[in-house]
Amino acid sequence: MIPKYQRIADRLRAQLTGETRIRMTKLPTEKELCSLYGVSRQTVRQALQLLETEGLIERRQGSGAYATGLHPDSAHNRIAILLPTDNDYIYPRLRSDLQTPILKEGFAVSFFLTGHSVAKERAILEQLLSVPLRGLIVDPVKSALPNPNLDLYERLWSRQLPTVFLSSGYTNFSPHTVIAEDNLAGAMQLTQYLISKRHTRIAGIFCQDTLPGHYRYLGFTSACASAAIPWDDANIRWYSTAELTALQKKQDTGFLADFVRQNLSACSAVICQDDEIAYWLIKELILAGKHVPEDVSVVSFDNSYLCDFSVPGITSLSHKAHAEPAAAAADALLTQMRGKAVDSVSLGFELVERASCISLA
Repeated sequence: MIPKYQRIADRLRAQLTGETRIRMTKLPTEKELCSLYGVSRQTVRQALQLLETEGLIERRQGSGAYATGLHPDSAHNRIAILLPTDNDYIYPRLRSDLQTPILKEGFAVSFFLTGHSVAKERAILEQLLSVPLRGLIVDPVKSALPNPNLDLYERLWSRQLPTVFLSSGYTNFSPHTVIAEDNLAGAMQLTQYLISKRHTRIAGIFCQDTLPGHYRYLGFTSACASAAIPWDDANIRWYSTAELTALQKKQDTGFLADFVRQNLSACSAVICQDDEIAYWLIKELILAGKHVPEDVSVVSFDNSYLCDFSVPGITSLSHKAHAEPAAAAADALLTQMRGKAVDSVSLGFELVERASCISLA
């Protein structure tokens, strides 16, 4: 005969690990469990001790017992993280911020690179359907476009799989937890900064197939409209993830050279999608005989190491203290795996000024 404490542990385990549709975050008190199962406190304590030994709960003095999110079978304690590329200039920090808190909690992490390709993303999702999985973090592929892989995501979600999207969701997906940056407000902040420096002829270069690019464009144009500053479509350049990949892998700056020749001649300042674009754009401006910031001021997003590598240093938006998106995404996933719902968040920026921008007389 199965001991009473074992039967209680089995029932609690099913709720802790998501094998039922009701997943617990905090266990009832010992007194409540005694009443619920009609057993002694000693029996309840034996059940809790077993669950604690398996790593499924942690008991906090004076507070109670809480789910850790772990599964008793270690093969199930794997988190899959889908990223577009490892050529990205922020990839090393992104990888570290994502995996460090997850590993600390006893989970294993597997990274998958989609290569900015929905076909590659589909192949990865099909692979994940055949393996035990505890959670999923996704940095979307071409998030401004409808994603054709919804059917595979829905099959994963049918397992009650905790999922967090990083930077944006997909336009055709039902709402899920998204840890994003407030790109619209950030672009407005950069534009208002340039306007305060008396720039009235401002250009922009943005990524056309990602939602952050669209929101940064919208923030730029909204700030111009609010300040009654005209902008011209001829001064806006949209680039694709294919052009970005060519820049990262081959240092192909052709689209930036075209931007300098075709879109910047009448402008005194430019807002860039991110530091990587700003870094290579400054090089193209110098090759074209223009001086930064005397001829063209340059501002961007991310406040990465490229800002200090660039000459001149790049004025850029930094994440606010304790608001790194990757770390926030990892924390949101861990919280979901412990049974709590997590709302989407939009993280703010703060400006870090360097020498790439000047005031006009």
